[in-house]
Amino acid sequence: MNVLAFDTCFGACSAAVLLQDGVEERLIWRYEEMTTGQAERLIPMIGEVLQEVGRKLQSLDAIVVTEGPGTFTGTRIGIAAARGFALASKLPIRATTSLHVMAHRAARELGGVPADHGLAVCVDARAGQVFVQLFEPTSVEPLNEAAVLAPEAAAGLSPGQPLFCVGSGAAIVAEAAARLGRSASSQLPKLQPDARDLARMAATLAVRSPLVPLYLRPPDAKPQIGKSLPRACRGGH
Repeated sequence: MNVLAFDTCFGACSAAVLLQDGVEERLIWRYEEMTTGQAERLIPMIGEVLQEVGRKLQSLDAIVVTEGPGTFTGTRIGIAAARGFALASKLPIRATTSLHVMAHRAARELGGVPADHGLAVCVDARAGQVFVQLFEPTSVEPLNEAAVLAPEAAAGLSPGQPLFCVGSGAAIVAEAAARLGRSASSQLPKLQPDARDLARMAATLAVRSPLVPLYLRPPDAKPQIGKSLPRACRGGH
């Protein structure tokens, strides 16, 4: 599958084009860590990767994007861009959570995750909460939906096995697990989603029609009237 993938959910902006021809693969990507400025950087970044592979968007098979959770602004940027590109190119949109992409990146960077652990991607959501999602350590497939929870609640997910936590909220969830008497460890506190991992996941992801952002909770600041995007709020918030 030949795809354009991109992410702007948290503290990075990334874009990738993956071309696959049988067993041969070509992957071109850009990745920059930033807390602001994704709106200004994303479109030029996409132009750069398309130009480098010498392909036009219409010649690809799909657009792939992270649907959230993330910052309100970051999630909104990625969703709006995906919708715009899909409208112009008539390509389908495939999507998954930012936490799913982070799980794949963690497995890649660490060379795998202990098979007898639960892989928990935990991102500091502020206000005493974390975005969290659990994954099977070998296949890195989701075991639950992404949620926003207190660290103690996150530490209590999928009891009966040790937790292997990654992300900016990993340490506080691991500490909460220890208070509950549960074995847990934390790694990769600076972990961010990376579009190159998202691109390689594309063939396994569902087509999103319509594509809606996964915010999990209301934004701190309300968008202007008439400017809001339809949202999917899950996890009880």
